[in-house]
Amino acid sequence: MDLFQNSKEVRLRSVHDKYLIAEEDEESVTQERNGSSKNAKWTVEIVETSDNIIRLKSCYNKYLTASNQPFLLGMTGRRVMQTLPSRLDSSIEWEPIREGNSVKLKTRYGQFLRANGGLPPWRNSVTHDIPHRTATQDWILWDVHVVEILVAPPPRFVVHSDSFASDSSSPSTRSSMSASFSGPESNDLVVSSPPKGSDGRTIYFHIANEYGEIDEGFEELGITFKGNGVQELTKRLEEELGMNGIIVCTRSPLNGNLYPLRLQLPPNNSTMHVVVVPSSSQEAQDLGRTGTPL
Repeated sequence: MDLFQNSKEVRLRSVHDKYLIAEEDEESVTQERNGSSKNAKWTVEIVETSDNIIRLKSCYNKYLTASNQPFLLGMTGRRVMQTLPSRLDSSIEWEPIREGNSVKLKTRYGQFLRANGGLPPWRNSVTHDIPHRTATQDWILWDVHVVEILVAPPPRFVVHSDSFASDSSSPSTRSSMSASFSGPESNDLVVSSPPKGSDGRTIYFHIANEYGEIDEGFEELGITFKGNGVQELTKRLEEELGMNGIIVCTRSPLNGNLYPLRLQLPPNNSTMHVVVVPSSSQEAQDLGRTGTPL
């Protein structure tokens, strides 16, 4: 709770390096890389009857709400929305829980605010759920960027000496905490982790369709990868995307053709841009047989 107790406004950044956004329809909540807009700012309210429960209000004066509406029929995740209920109930209450140097936001019913990745319609969506797959455990972690602090905290704020205590030996610790004046606005106090590339290499990727074509209208996704082998990277991307059987390719800077990666990645943890091709596509099957570019 210590990050929220003295905060008037915050931004929340997901593990996909995207910010929690209140959409202009004043109902939807999504993720977006640009955190400089007013839509990425959330006003913090401390629930008076508790010292560890908060509400988050959007720039449209509506609350971040864990609704009962399913995001997709047949799936477990439920929609997170902006609402202004006539009575302030538990659906707009969130409990911050420290996880390393990030936070999890838990509903009063034990589910967590989750930033979804992968393919549309999951990409950039926000739901509340209990993640069961190992590959999606980090999707409920958020970095807190303090935009504006309170000059004097109200008397009801109680600071516990052990609140947000971090176990330095925990494997979930993502990075060291730092505070500096930086970010999209010069007067923002940003509490965030260093670039993820410092703990591995950053790999950006597009996903090709069954014809080996890329829709340039979709932005690249990104992961942090610590290994050096193509097989390791392929397995990691399969877990991240929930796909079985892919070929990881690079694009030739000369002619734009796609070529499969072989054996080892470039040294020095340099940032890479790759293309994921489903192995079920005809082009991928041809590529696997001949080794020629797509």
